[in-house]
Amino acid sequence: MNQAIIIGIAGGSASGKTSIAQQLYDYFQGRHQVKILKQDDYYKDQSHLTYEERVKTNYDHPLAFDTDLLVKHLKQLKNKETITKPTYDFTQHNRSEITETIEGRDVILLEGILVLESKAIRDICDIMVYVDTDADIRFIRRLKRDMEERGRSLDNICTHYMTTVRPMHEQFIEPSKKYAHIIIPEGGENHVAVDLMITKIKSILNEK
Repeated sequence: MNQAIIIGIAGGSASGKTSIAQQLYDYFQGRHQVKILKQDDYYKDQSHLTYEERVKTNYDHPLAFDTDLLVKHLKQLKNKETITKPTYDFTQHNRSEITETIEGRDVILLEGILVLESKAIRDICDIMVYVDTDADIRFIRRLKRDMEERGRSLDNICTHYMTTVRPMHEQFIEPSKKYAHIIIPEGGENHVAVDLMITKIKSILNEK
């Protein structure tokens, strides 16, 4: 294979993007070199801001991401070049000092809420997927995740959802669905859709 396959997986917060990416990774890792890339790791560095200021950042807005760096890395990965990827520390609301070296892979699974919102990212993707899960299910999943994994309070999660997550979803994420080649309802529980994706990826790999 001369170039890697880039698969963009977008959808609302807690829609099931990670679950789908993981299922695809599990299937292909024994056959090809595969890597999951998280758009979240490309949030902008905010070291110049205080912690109190960083907490107020709108992380659901396109401007929160260092899209230029992500696009640069995707182009390098497309050519199977090695990159040094940033990581993000959600407890500090800032880019971590830890980086990750990623060597060339056959398949790159890029997942994130705004993957399909950016034309620059869409232009690099071979397959674009939108995970379409009902808002109430996404909210319940997010509530459980943020309380268990990120130590946030119920009031904080609810306020943030109503003032930021929901309006940003309606303004930026939901409209990006029109760019998807494949729309998967209910996320990783939709095994038929995942199987169809596997078949499509296999056909592209065979062509290369």
